Amino acid sequence: MSWQPELDELRQRERMARELGGPDKVKRQHDAGKLTVRERIAALADRGSFHEIGAIAGKAEYDAENNLKQLVPANCVFGRARIDGRPAVLVGDDFTVRGGSADATIREKPLMAEQMAHDLRLPIVRIIEGSGGGGSVKTIETAGRANLPGRVNSALPYYFTTANLGRVPVVGLGLGSVAGLGSARLCSSHYSVMTKETSAMFVAGPPVVNALGGKPLDRFELGGWEIQTRCGAVDHAVDSEEEAFAATRRFLSYLPASVYELPPVTEPDDDPERRDEFLFEAIPRDVRKVYKMRPIVEAVVDTGTFFEMGRMFGRGMITGLARLDGVPVALMASDPFFYGGAWTADVCDKIIRFVDLAQTFHLPVVYLCDCPGFHIGLDAEKSATIRKGVRAMAAVNQTTVPWCTFLVRNVFGVAGAVNQPAGRFSLRYAWLSARWGSLPLEGGIEAAYRAEIDAAPDRAAKMAEIEERLQKLRSPFRTAEPFWVEEIIDPRDTRRLAVDFTRLAARVLQPGESQFCMRP
Repeated sequence: MSWQPELDELRQRERMARELGGPDKVKRQHDAGKLTVRERIAALADRGSFHEIGAIAGKAEYDAENNLKQLVPANCVFGRARIDGRPAVLVGDDFTVRGGSADATIREKPLMAEQMAHDLRLPIVRIIEGSGGGGSVKTIETAGRANLPGRVNSALPYYFTTANLGRVPVVGLGLGSVAGLGSARLCSSHYSVMTKETSAMFVAGPPVVNALGGKPLDRFELGGWEIQTRCGAVDHAVDSEEEAFAATRRFLSYLPASVYELPPVTEPDDDPERRDEFLFEAIPRDVRKVYKMRPIVEAVVDTGTFFEMGRMFGRGMITGLARLDGVPVALMASDPFFYGGAWTADVCDKIIRFVDLAQTFHLPVVYLCDCPGFHIGLDAEKSATIRKGVRAMAAVNQTTVPWCTFLVRNVFGVAGAVNQPAGRFSLRYAWLSARWGSLPLEGGIEAAYRAEIDAAPDRAAKMAEIEERLQKLRSPFRTAEPFWVEEIIDPRDTRRLAVDFTRLAARVLQPGESQFCMRP
């Protein structure tokens, strides 16, 4: 006697589960320009590598003889897979079953996905479309009681949602409407992506918001990609789901599987001694002229390896992952096109999150600094720029990963002083174009020398005379004489020195949990 009847029933249940919410719901998903959860997992994972867990969990219907009539699967699909040959956990919402709402899932499934990533020390990718929280208002009637957020035995999902940030790489993909706990899961990640035409994210959707009065909003007006990337809630937006999967694979390629490993080093294919001649004239002599920082970044790192993160938020600071001689690094670079590279409140928030990422996953930091100080004015005061600035200072000072700074142009004020961690050794080089001080001369001469200028017969000539005198005293070579700056270099040597730093840094990196890890 064999077990064929049981195997046949198992295969029947698996077939029913693969039908998701039914042909009509699958068609609706495709008509909206979206893949189903199983199609998404197949597109992200290496071919044939996905091992699903809990495939036949769901809600079943039986006939009078207790024979299975129908099985509607839980709207969470998860399991182990490989992404570019490396193991990972994938967990996705199935929008074809009750729109991804929590009252159509089994809470233990997404919880086990998080626990698996945590305990097996594997990256986790959350494919999010739906609410994923305590259910809809209708849940009150179906459950016969109201859900208490954080009730007894309900806190574990919330714990792992943030706890994994200090342990394994977490990617959130918002590929449709994302609300409630779904939006929290998307934001509680090291890297998050939305699709421009099909996704929107919000704490509560338009029906709830519009019921409160005010101008009616559709889902894109309320939480579309432009809103969420500019405010920093989401890191990136792409045109298609395929681009979201490609971005996920590339992001993970720079990071270790967990904090208990070091970032993966690849075989370099770029000359470590490469010198780009344009760097010698990249910075204009006229301090009022701006320049493009991204070509400088590309000239320093291994060709084609710069992976920018959060481009639309805190735009005075460029952040991203890159490789130097094959070694992954966290790279920050000031962007003078936005307030001259001054630190706004948003820039400070961006810095905090980024250096926390570097600290968590043992990434050496390279900083191309052009900072005229904190952004000033009424808006800066209203946004508590200085409060966020000292938080950014604390985040930088708390790092223990190797750090290397190149002073490209401006280094002024308190924000300028945070060009390297205080209280420990780091490498620092100044370009020939670098200039620094407590305050820029521009705008400060008249205040500091008011009496002398007022007494002069020609105010403009006197100011020009004072400025010329101070400019000579402000020469970086004068600062180098008492060893107030370590080295002044030819900008064309930047890549060589950055590669040298990275080789030294790779020798001292140590795996393990950091005392200060990343928070959302």
